[in-house]
Amino acid sequence: MNKTVLITGSTSGIGMATAALFAEKGFTLILCGRRAERLEHLKTTLGKLTKVRTLQFDVRDKNEIFKAIASLPNDFKNIDVLINNAGNAHGLSTIQDGDIDDWDAMMDINVKGLLYVSKAVLPIMTERNSGFIVNIGSIAGKEVYPNGNVYCASKHAVDALNKAMRIDLNKYNIRVSGIHPGAVETEFSDVRFKGDSEKAKAVYEGYNALQAEDIADIIHFVVTRPYHVNIEDLVVYPTAQASATILNKN
Repeated sequence: MNKTVLITGSTSGIGMATAALFAEKGFTLILCGRRAERLEHLKTTLGKLTKVRTLQFDVRDKNEIFKAIASLPNDFKNIDVLINNAGNAHGLSTIQDGDIDDWDAMMDINVKGLLYVSKAVLPIMTERNSGFIVNIGSIAGKEVYPNGNVYCASKHAVDALNKAMRIDLNKYNIRVSGIHPGAVETEFSDVRFKGDSEKAKAVYEGYNALQAEDIADIIHFVVTRPYHVNIEDLVVYPTAQASATILNKN
């Protein structure tokens, strides 16, 4: 498929799996992330399958984002699909014990980062009256769970922005979709627990968690529907999970 896709947070987890699948399907890729060595590896491996451009930036830095998007050569400029995947959870504590630096990181990455990247890409789409934005949210954007407070707030904001984008961009024929995964076995918990591998490992023990490839497959399905079809909001759980706090562990 001769479409150009920009993916944030492409150097791990869902972003990396999505990049791999979309490369197999022949999409032109713009892969974004903070880690230069991982970006280079992706460019080398996926570049054997399709055209790949990498952009190194932190989604918290709006100046870097706008500079990076503006630097794209002509054969990458017409972005058809934006996948706002970059996001993080930092810490798991009560609101009274929360770390303000953790709060800043979650709001800056999950909310402001999504806004900054979208702001940089949207003029390309509105000028052409076409495009697709896929916002990767979380079940934390649908319910609040103990000690989730600010992370849940950030993902509720993503849910609200997803709806707002769809309303505001309707007149430009731009599709907008939110995908909200439950438990996905990625580096997510390593980051949340700040490198405590035992705690991170325990999150996924005793049941079959979703894998990054499962979400990548769903993103591909959503993006490749006929243009008059917009799957606007999709919640995805592993079979063992009934809610944020109910898991059938063996």
